[in-house]
Amino acid sequence: MLGDRLNRLVETIHQSLLPGLRVASMTPHNPVVVQQLPSPWQVLGAGNYAAVMAHPEFPEQVVKVYAPGRPGHREEVEVYRRLGIHPAYSQCLFAGDHFLVLRRLRGVTLYDCLHRGLTIPIQVIRDVDAALDYAQERGLHPHDVHGRNVMMNNRRGLVVDVSDFLDQEPCNAWRDLRRAYFWVYRPIILPLRLKAPYWLLDWVRAAYRKVRRWRRVR
Repeated sequence: MLGDRLNRLVETIHQSLLPGLRVASMTPHNPVVVQQLPSPWQVLGAGNYAAVMAHPEFPEQVVKVYAPGRPGHREEVEVYRRLGIHPAYSQCLFAGDHFLVLRRLRGVTLYDCLHRGLTIPIQVIRDVDAALDYAQERGLHPHDVHGRNVMMNNRRGLVVDVSDFLDQEPCNAWRDLRRAYFWVYRPIILPLRLKAPYWLLDWVRAAYRKVRRWRRVR
């Protein structure tokens, strides 16, 4: 039963993960760094607040651990409470003091799709549009939805990071990415089957962040 497996996973987190784990936030606007990780845990990804890890004995769940001093833990629990069950989002199965156990979403981020030259069908964009509309209906404010926070699985779209969905500050990240999809990706990148190196994607990401900051101070 899921309840028994979840209990075993939480016990494993306390016994084998947390005592030997070191997650550090080096700068506020860059992903946290996992400096030490006990075996056989694996790092799946890292955001500005937390790192996501998995254990091979629990393939359907992931553990999101917040770096010391980084905010957002309680807020993310509330976001998942409001979202409930939706095919484009994960679910919070358990909330510890500074970690969450989430249902694992599998797929390829749009960021990696561009790097690998994988086709991103329009259905992915439509799925994310619908998921963000659903979040707004639940009183949330979709925020910071970008290429690293959206995944494609079986040609469907998934939103993998909802940690900032209580932030009421206007955010145009998804609108801008959506616009780039129709104005740049479909007419240029897709027909030519172009692959973008990571250095170029990182440069675009950094440039876009500067534009976003400029918009805020205008």
